[in-house]
Amino acid sequence: MAQSESSQANLILTRPEPRETRYSWYVLGVLTLVYLSNNIDRQILAVLINDIKAEFGVSDTQIGLLAGPAFAIFYTLLGLPIARWADHGNRRSIIALGLSVWSVMTALAGMAQSFAQLTLARIGVGVGEAAGTPPAHSLISDYFPSSSRGRALGIYASGQYLAGPIGVIGGAWIAAEYGWRAAFLVFGVPGLLLALLVRSTVREPLRGCMDAAPPAPMAASREALRALFAKRSYFYVLFGGALHALSVYGLVIWIYVFMERVHGMSMKEASVYIGLLSLLFGLLGVALGGWIVDRLSPKDARWFLWLPSLQAVIGAPFILLFLYLERLDLALASYVIYWVLAAGYNAPVYALIQSLAGASSRALAVATYLFTVNLIGLAIGPLLIGFLNDELRSVFGEQGIRYSMMVAGLTNVVAVIFYMAGARTVRRDVASSC
Repeated sequence: MAQSESSQANLILTRPEPRETRYSWYVLGVLTLVYLSNNIDRQILAVLINDIKAEFGVSDTQIGLLAGPAFAIFYTLLGLPIARWADHGNRRSIIALGLSVWSVMTALAGMAQSFAQLTLARIGVGVGEAAGTPPAHSLISDYFPSSSRGRALGIYASGQYLAGPIGVIGGAWIAAEYGWRAAFLVFGVPGLLLALLVRSTVREPLRGCMDAAPPAPMAASREALRALFAKRSYFYVLFGGALHALSVYGLVIWIYVFMERVHGMSMKEASVYIGLLSLLFGLLGVALGGWIVDRLSPKDARWFLWLPSLQAVIGAPFILLFLYLERLDLALASYVIYWVLAAGYNAPVYALIQSLAGASSRALAVATYLFTVNLIGLAIGPLLIGFLNDELRSVFGEQGIRYSMMVAGLTNVVAVIFYMAGARTVRRDVASSC
């Protein structure tokens, strides 16, 4: 009997690592569509800026407030309690509910009759989108083992880059033909159908089923956060990612206005050039980031943070070339290189967070990261550029946007300080989470 029990124990200990299934890839595809919807609702604003300014008579600073704090503050504040709900509740239903809310509020933005009403609608979008990424990341981690989680999270992140051309090209065309309000309506309504798809076809998996060890019992939020922040690399990746995101979010919101003011493009032209380049090379960036980190991080966990550090440093000169080169072809070539590198930081950062958090606190870990990233990156990035545009206009005219975007764009270099600080303890932190 003892020998039999020993054999059974050995079988359990030598059990092969769980593998993703075809259904895992289906769920990932649906969640990526949800993330695409999430980002379309944000990004169409970028090509509607001039129409909104013309109708309501607002400044670049006010547009920055609309694109940044009006959305980000409520998105971040609600993210933490919703994530905690997701760590013990039905993640599929939470995502479907949030998707319904942000889709309705996007459509309502198209009915706004004043800038105040538009701001309220954007706040509502932020409330709904708080229920998107944290539960989605937690679900993905229960459908994919650690050996392929970086690629899976990279594919999920590709929704952001798929959303760019769909939102900006479609939004610019719809606005030119039917007005800016129609763009919000057209992109808001389909999200309700997608919410039904999530609710009816995505199954809630057993929590922690892809991990080597069974999940620990769910701790109180304060205890879970204390455990996360006890891992120093988690603290540093929060602020590294926030500064990295400030650069990216600021660029995403203002790049179409930049192309119009500096290179004389119409919004429709700028949306095609930048939208298609962002799609193709954003997808390449996230695919490369996920592929590289899945191969290097098992050998040395410091690659979780070394990789985004390299991406930030190498990308810095190319954002400067994009902003200051007069020749359009050379400027766009510089943008392509920068964007491949900028898109690639998501996969290693998110894969690290999932590796540091236990199965019972993964949504909370992501939400805490997003709280910091969006409160610093999304709230400040667009607002900073808008404010500097207004302040520098008296000196540089419309060309002042070059300097505004340079200030925001180079914050990702500062992020390297935090990434490298986190790299000093990341191996120990990841090992303690296994």
